[in-house]
Amino acid sequence: MFDFTVVLPHWPQLLAGLGVSFGVSMVAIVLGFVFGWAICLGSVSPMRGLSRTCRLYVSFFRGTPLLVQLTLVFYALPAAGISLPPLLAAVVALTLNTSAFQGEILRAGFNLLPSGQIEAARDLGLNRWQILRHIQIPQVFRSMLPALTNETIDIIKNSALVSAVGVTELMRTAQVLASTTYRPIEFFVSAGLLYLLLTLSVGRFGHWLEGRLRTA
Repeated sequence: MFDFTVVLPHWPQLLAGLGVSFGVSMVAIVLGFVFGWAICLGSVSPMRGLSRTCRLYVSFFRGTPLLVQLTLVFYALPAAGISLPPLLAAVVALTLNTSAFQGEILRAGFNLLPSGQIEAARDLGLNRWQILRHIQIPQVFRSMLPALTNETIDIIKNSALVSAVGVTELMRTAQVLASTTYRPIEFFVSAGLLYLLLTLSVGRFGHWLEGRLRTA
């Protein structure tokens, strides 16, 4: 029988785990956004070698499971002399993963831009960087914001996998509490509700930001 009262004494631990999940996810999303721009610009670059390298990167991280990427970062890097603590390894793996997805989202946004805009900007004397900064990047970000919000929600949900490398986030906290109290249903349902609350909040914020950018 479901008894929510067994969760109440452990609520601070669950909230602390939720904070770790949110923090790891947000750091990965922000860093992934920066690297995603680099991957996007590299993918559309006229330099064939750079373009192929970026697309190979995207293919690997989109085509392999995140759990595999996590274990490779956590276990394979020490074999190469690079030892990362679990939390940093989780951030690195999530960043590498989401940068590939965000790079493709941004590249799709570039493909939607009318080519006449670039020609008009060049006629006005703008250089490549000015075109990117003042014309292309703002439009791509505005048009791709819903997809970027969805990617943020996906990363928050996928952050549950970082428990596999020893990070004490929400899912691992729920697992530990479930095993010590022998009440798995209550703790996993509670964890699921906290994940739902977090993703709904991110979705609402993305919708609000989209509205503000549309009226700006």
